[in-house]
Amino acid sequence: MARVSGIDLPKHKRVDVALRYLFGIGPARSLAILKVTEVQPSTRVKDLTEAEVSKINTEIAKSYKVEGDLKREINANVRRLIDIGAYRGSRHRRSLPARGQRTKSNARTRRGRRRTVGSAKPGTTAGAAAPAAKA
Repeated sequence: MARVSGIDLPKHKRVDVALRYLFGIGPARSLAILKVTEVQPSTRVKDLTEAEVSKINTEIAKSYKVEGDLKREINANVRRLIDIGAYRGSRHRRSLPARGQRTKSNARTRRGRRRTVGSAKPGTTAGAAAPAAKA
């Protein structure tokens, strides 16, 4: 099993698809890496030689930020926006969309499941037990 940047690649997939399992590598970067390292994209991961795996590893390490380093950088950028008091930072802090999308009818992915807020009848308290019967 090939191990790249601390991630085990699925051995029955093509190399160009398997590289996408790394956080920060998508279809275009995957093909670019394979072009530089001169590995055929149609090769299965189980058929890679140790030399090809090491070439892919070194190319990713020297040219790209992936996995933990990339996640740390993204979190640092968000933290910086929050610390300087930017509008985008306040949107991140409140778990709302930061790029101007509407939130009245959408943004369910970001805001989570709907919580209906209702009102109780006047004179009653919500959650109170029913009044006791007269004796």
